[in-house]
Amino acid sequence: MDGIPLPWLNDGVRGVKGGSSMFDLNALSTLDIIRGSDSSRYGSGALSGIVALRTLDPEDLLTEEKNWGSLTKGSYNSADSSWHIDEAFAVRAYQTFLLFQGSRVGGHERKNMGTVDTYGSERTRANPADFDQNNLLFKIHQYFNSDHKVGFTAERFFYNKDTHSLNASSTTYAPGSVYDKNNKYRERFSVSYDYNGNGDAIFDVFHGQLYWQKLSNNQVLKGHRIKQPQGSYLRDNLIRNINYGFNADSLKKIDIGAISHTLKFSTDIFASKLHQYASGQDNCHLRENARGCAFLHTNQSDTPDTHSHGFSLAFENEIGFSNNHVRITPGIRYDEYKHVPQKTLSYKEIVDSKKQLTENSGSHFSPKLRIEWDANDQVTFYGQWAQAFRAPSVSELYLTYINPSFYYMAGNPSLKPEISNGYDIGIKYGNVNFDGSISVFTNQYKNFIDIIDKGPSREFMLARKHYINRAHVRISGIEAKTYLALNQNFHSNFSFAYAQGKDLDKNEYLNSIPALKAVIGFGYAQETWGADIMLTLAAKRDKVEKNSDYAKTPSYNLVDILGWWEPFGEKGPIIRVGIYNLFNKKYWNATDLPSASHSGVAPPPKDYFSQPGRNFKVSLVQKF
Repeated sequence: MDGIPLPWLNDGVRGVKGGSSMFDLNALSTLDIIRGSDSSRYGSGALSGIVALRTLDPEDLLTEEKNWGSLTKGSYNSADSSWHIDEAFAVRAYQTFLLFQGSRVGGHERKNMGTVDTYGSERTRANPADFDQNNLLFKIHQYFNSDHKVGFTAERFFYNKDTHSLNASSTTYAPGSVYDKNNKYRERFSVSYDYNGNGDAIFDVFHGQLYWQKLSNNQVLKGHRIKQPQGSYLRDNLIRNINYGFNADSLKKIDIGAISHTLKFSTDIFASKLHQYASGQDNCHLRENARGCAFLHTNQSDTPDTHSHGFSLAFENEIGFSNNHVRITPGIRYDEYKHVPQKTLSYKEIVDSKKQLTENSGSHFSPKLRIEWDANDQVTFYGQWAQAFRAPSVSELYLTYINPSFYYMAGNPSLKPEISNGYDIGIKYGNVNFDGSISVFTNQYKNFIDIIDKGPSREFMLARKHYINRAHVRISGIEAKTYLALNQNFHSNFSFAYAQGKDLDKNEYLNSIPALKAVIGFGYAQETWGADIMLTLAAKRDKVEKNSDYAKTPSYNLVDILGWWEPFGEKGPIIRVGIYNLFNKKYWNATDLPSASHSGVAPPPKDYFSQPGRNFKVSLVQKF
């Protein structure tokens, strides 16, 4: 988000996870999905690509020398009966630019195609829910001249969801007594400096920023137990992360004879503090509940408070030959990290007090080489090899959760970072009438971090879960997309994606890979209105891990109809309407299906995770 990483928070056992989704999608200026492994450019975690998010800047609204500007967005989505409103206002006073933006979303549960409307674990209809989300953003940019700019950004995101969990086990809780509450919160502050020169300085372009960011995810369950401990029951689970640091990137262009050099430098210095805690209230203090309470754990930390820090430095040089028609880009990045667990009292209660918590650290050089050839003004061939790595997370290292006689979850403080070698080759073609690309890729992973079940034992009859490094994993695939402008304002588009992931040592497929999918579109557009019909085709997913038939999904095809209208031309609002899943098909997104829970209990019926049936969305955008 604006160059600041959004960490993924996961407590590892109680289902409290999230973080990278703590933003308002409709309040963004741009969202770019950049595929391909390349830690030399994007840093730790860029094993198969990144999602780059950018919020609005005042300059986005203050175009053409305007002194003020505004942007209003509104929408309604029938899939969750949600309303969205977003308002941004920017003003300029001499060389000072200000932006204020606020957004709010309110809605209910996301509908599915389940039909069983009952209490208990056999329920397949979505649980009733209400949610509220809001986001506030403030920016100020101060120009000293056309070359120098400093900025300050403050942002706050809040999400609250209340769910009546009618599918809670009716053998554990009184039917209809369970309510879940989820609060997500993110705030950040950053100070930036930008330089955009004319080539006389050591850098042509420079951007640097200091940032501080706090994310928290809190889930609360309230219910009435009919199993021991009987009576009122509450669990309040929290995970919080504070990260802060400095990052910078710069660019310098140099011509040496007929050869051009575009030099890019970047660095990142960061630190973070993670805290996890599970509190609760129940009737475990009563003697008659002692046996049942032996299997419940609360008022403890399953993961220790952990302080982490790291550093990175990257460099690449795009070397241009033959009037820049041939480009060779070597690059390299160095990363190092360290996790330092703290032995707090809340964590000490569940581990051997004499056990030493081991620090985990590592470093890695990630090289890359990219070659591009412009066959002509419209066709570019390219190939790339790049390494990437991901440091293990705190929960993967230090999680400790034990349910005596039944199951346990154990982190692994000896985990090594994931390393990948990515190979991409492809072609890009583009002109005013036809635009397209095709790429083939393979990513080979070493020390792939995963969780395995060692199976039941005499001491633990359900499961023994451990984090491990898988020695060799490979993910390969092909992607293609085209856009074709036809005669008389008609156009068509096509996209295709297929990937396959496999543990090479076990000769076993991975459940995290979606099935083959293709999208075919045909549309018509004039100056003030247009319409498209989209056909989505997805193959069945039957190549999954052993003993995980639940992860298999059937093939499906969907038809969507989209339209837009500018009733007053360019200065008026843009109204967009979409009807999705026109023929009301039941289908599943394979990657949305959960695996078996860590306790060995089967997940809910598959229909519970089905996607919405026929639904529509209406939106309006007005810019002044």
